[in-house]
Amino acid sequence: MPSEKIPAIVLGGTGYVAGELIRLLLAHPHFELTSVVSQSAAGQQVGDIFPHLAGVSKSLAFDTNDNSLADAAKQDQVALFSALPHGEAAPILKQWIESGPAGMKVVDLSADFRYADAKQFEEIYGISHPTPELLSEFTCAIPELHKAPVPKHAVQPGCFTTAATLACAPLAALGLASSFVVNGVTGSTGSGRTPKSGTHHPDRHSGMWAYELLKHRHTPEMKMFLGRLRPEGEPKLVFLPHSGPFARGIHATVYAETQSAATTEELIESYTAFYADCPFISVSASMPSVKHVAGSNRAHIGIAAQGTQVAVVCVIDNLIKGAAGGGIQWMNRIFGFDETAGLMQAAVGWT
Repeated sequence: MPSEKIPAIVLGGTGYVAGELIRLLLAHPHFELTSVVSQSAAGQQVGDIFPHLAGVSKSLAFDTNDNSLADAAKQDQVALFSALPHGEAAPILKQWIESGPAGMKVVDLSADFRYADAKQFEEIYGISHPTPELLSEFTCAIPELHKAPVPKHAVQPGCFTTAATLACAPLAALGLASSFVVNGVTGSTGSGRTPKSGTHHPDRHSGMWAYELLKHRHTPEMKMFLGRLRPEGEPKLVFLPHSGPFARGIHATVYAETQSAATTEELIESYTAFYADCPFISVSASMPSVKHVAGSNRAHIGIAAQGTQVAVVCVIDNLIKGAAGGGIQWMNRIFGFDETAGLMQAAVGWT
C-alpha cells in the first residue's frame, strides 16, 4: 500500500457529482486532489463555481484536459475520477488510458461502461458506443455486492440502481423472492446542474410526479446486478420512478412476495447477516428517511413483513452513495485502502 498520497484528478468538474468528489477528496487521508478538469471553466477558481468549497479549495483552479493529462503522465500512480456525462466520458477516458501513467486507475460515474455489451448500451441509450474496445477493462458493480478481486477500472452504477439493488439483493441471493416491484423517488440534484423543467423550483417544490414508468433506463441495470446473485439469472422487476420535492436523496420502496411466510424479525436477521461486512449499510424495522442519510455514504434499509408479503425501503444520498461516495469507495478498494477511508462523515440530518 502506497505510503504517500496518490494524486487524484476529477474530470467533468463543474457538475453536482464533481462538486461532491472535490469536497470529499479535499479531506481524504490517502488521495491528494491535484487537478479538476473543466473545459468550460478552465482558469476559474473552484471556489467561484462551488462557493461552499471556497474556504477549503484554496487556490485550486479548473484545468484543461490536455494540461491535466500532460501533468498526470509524469506521475507513477493516479486516481482518475470521471464525472463526465453519458456519451462524453468514454472517448476522453480512452485518451487518458492510452496516454496516462501505467499506474493510473479509473472510476467512471457515467453509464458509458456499465454494460459489457456495446449493443445493450446502444439499445438503452440510443447511441453507438464510442469505445467498445475498452468495455472489457471496466467492471461495473455496487461495491457491497462485488466479492471478486477488485477490478482494474471500476464503474459506479446509477443512484436509483444502487438503492433499489441494495434493497432487493438479499431476497434475490437467498432465493426468498424472484419478482420485485420498485417504487423510487429521486431528489432534484439527480437531474444534474443544468436547469430543466423538472428541476425548476416552482415546479418541483411541494410536488411529486412519476415519469418513464415501466421503461426507465436503470431497469436493465437493476435486473443485471440481481441476476448475478441468482443461479436462475435475472428476476422479474418493475421499476416506477418519481421526482420528489427535495434536493438530494433516493427513496426506494420495494414490494415482493416470498416463497414462504417470514416475519419482520427473520428478514432483518437475514439482511443483517447478508450485509455483515458492509460498514455503510444499516438494517432495522424502522422506516428510514432521506434526511437520515443526506450528506453521507450510508444506506439505511427498513423492512416490514406480513405473511409472504414483504416491503423493503432503502434510502441513500444520490450524490454520494449513489455517485461520488460510491466512486471513492471503489477507488479505496482498488488501491488497497480501507473502503471507508474519507467516507465516514455522518449524515447532515437537517437539509
